[in-house]
Amino acid sequence: MSQTAVPPSTAMPSRTLLGIGWFLCALFFFYAFVQRVAPSVMVDELMRDFAVGGALVGNLSAFYYYAYAGSQIPVGVMLDRFGPRRLITVAVGLVAVGSFVFAGAETLWMAYLGRMLIGFGCAFSFAGALNYAAIWMPAHRFATLSGGAQMLGVIGGITGQAPLGAAVEAFGWRPMMLVVAVFGAALAIACGFILRDRPRVDGAAPRPRLLAGLKRAAGSGQVWLAAMFGLAMTSAMLAFGGLWGVPYVMQAYDHPKAEAALLVSCLFIGWGVGAPLFGWLADRYRRRKPFMILGAILSTAGIAAAVYLPHVSDVTLAAALIVQGLGASSMVLSFSVGRENTPLWAAGATIGIINGCVVGSGAVLQPLLGWVLDLAWDGTMLEGARVYTAAAYERAFLVLPVIGVFGLLVALVVRETHGKSVES
Repeated sequence: MSQTAVPPSTAMPSRTLLGIGWFLCALFFFYAFVQRVAPSVMVDELMRDFAVGGALVGNLSAFYYYAYAGSQIPVGVMLDRFGPRRLITVAVGLVAVGSFVFAGAETLWMAYLGRMLIGFGCAFSFAGALNYAAIWMPAHRFATLSGGAQMLGVIGGITGQAPLGAAVEAFGWRPMMLVVAVFGAALAIACGFILRDRPRVDGAAPRPRLLAGLKRAAGSGQVWLAAMFGLAMTSAMLAFGGLWGVPYVMQAYDHPKAEAALLVSCLFIGWGVGAPLFGWLADRYRRRKPFMILGAILSTAGIAAAVYLPHVSDVTLAAALIVQGLGASSMVLSFSVGRENTPLWAAGATIGIINGCVVGSGAVLQPLLGWVLDLAWDGTMLEGARVYTAAAYERAFLVLPVIGVFGLLVALVVRETHGKSVES
């Protein structure tokens, strides 16, 4: 195995230092989530500055997901092989660089490059937090820590909605992206000083071949089922919450951007509450499957109600989005199912496969929904930006409850692990 228990005689970092290290990894996921949803409060500005329509704005936002999802398997393999300290530090720094590039982009291709650098760096965020938990923390706390990382992530999603939206309206999207870049540079420095790799022990088993973990993880049908469940649960969050929800609420409810972003952020509030709750319940009762089924039902019902209940009040819309986020946060259990069906030395590759599929939903759905919106566009423009009708948004969003039902079917056939990990 690549990660071997270290005897007491070997110098070990303190529990406090390890706890701070895990928190920094989770804070990186917070930062990644801010980056993930930031374009949702910049749609009009991006269409205006780069003179593009919905499909290209969706594509610009999705460049984050192309880089993030496409690199998840290599990221997992590298974490298994080289450890988290240097990889995460460099990755956070790369996100900061990408943010500077995006903030200063004068052409669409420079903006694409900035978003791609951001996405590639952020690819190490959640995988890094889970890998750090896997190698340093007790195995029976893995689902709880996964939920805790998700909670910080969705706090980032909330931050990237109403607060960032208000700041963008007040100061512009470029200055605010510069602020985001500076935060990333400071986080990279902190990671370089605090994070620790697992020490090697004399006589320990040699590290596995570079692709051994990937071969082991990819050969497990349960890993792929877990990945499909995670993909289904995150689709609405990435497509609706991450880009198209804010302009939809602005159009359908005639709300200003800050108010619309506040309503959409209710999805992330539900997610932030649900992720640690589902993780704790799954660890407490050593059951994964019942909570996955419950989460899929809530997620599907929530997004369907948020979009298709006629003439709902703001309170009802907020409640529906909270229910959606609460249910969808059960996706954290996909990592537990995958992790418990593969050995520790394949943990990074397992996380990479699942996270690649999870974030891949955003890479596909954001531009796809933008393309559907362009097809339904009636030619209306407002200050250089395309305006889509509420009916056009509702047509584009039909795919979201369908994917939720798919997630429910997957949850029904997943094998219960009872919180027990394989050993070889």
